[in-house]
Amino acid sequence: MTPHKSRQEAQPAYVLHSYPFRETSLVVEVFSQNFGRVALVARGARRPRSAVRGLLLAFQPLHLSWFGKSELRTLHSAEWQGGQPLLQGQALICGFYLNELLLKLLPREDPHEQLFLYYRDTLQALAHDPDHAAVLRRFERRLLAELGYALTLDHEAESGQAVEPERLYHYVFERGPVLRGDPRDSVQLHGKTLLDMAADDYRDPATQQQSKTLMRALLNHYLGEQTLHTRQLLKELQEF
Repeated sequence: MTPHKSRQEAQPAYVLHSYPFRETSLVVEVFSQNFGRVALVARGARRPRSAVRGLLLAFQPLHLSWFGKSELRTLHSAEWQGGQPLLQGQALICGFYLNELLLKLLPREDPHEQLFLYYRDTLQALAHDPDHAAVLRRFERRLLAELGYALTLDHEAESGQAVEPERLYHYVFERGPVLRGDPRDSVQLHGKTLLDMAADDYRDPATQQQSKTLMRALLNHYLGEQTLHTRQLLKELQEF
């Protein structure tokens, strides 16, 4: 399947973000299973009687059809697929955080079919698993791996020796854990945290805190000058 075909029918997708376009339309940024992130113009979607007005909602599984060859395609139809519980409270903010990560880190029209499936599963997890932080750490790791930035967690970057749980390491950006590192481009953490992250186990409070610090630093590194607005909102909610 190629992203350059001019017309696509019933493509599995989720809405990441939308904003007004001209007088009655919307531009909708979507994450599709087969074509990655795609920008669509939904003509007339802001009119009260629009057939798609109530369908183009975040976190809901959709089948979208579109046409066009430019970077901004035209939405033809949308069908709701159901099955996703509504996100509420902190889970809702976490969902917007996922969407903001995808918007700012995924290039347009770069398919990531496995990440799409994992995003779908992560939305389900946010709706049912109260440990939202662990759900986010797992998604962040998977996202970086899909982008070619997989984390080295179980062995030292320099020697290749196995990480020891009781030792302190510096996780150096673009390299991995080393025993000595520059604080300006690394995060210090225990070997146990690295091994817990490799096992996707975030039950230990120290692992929770250190993994959060590491993932925040890594994401900031890859985001460059881009700011994550939902991260600040999550922080304020946790302090409230």
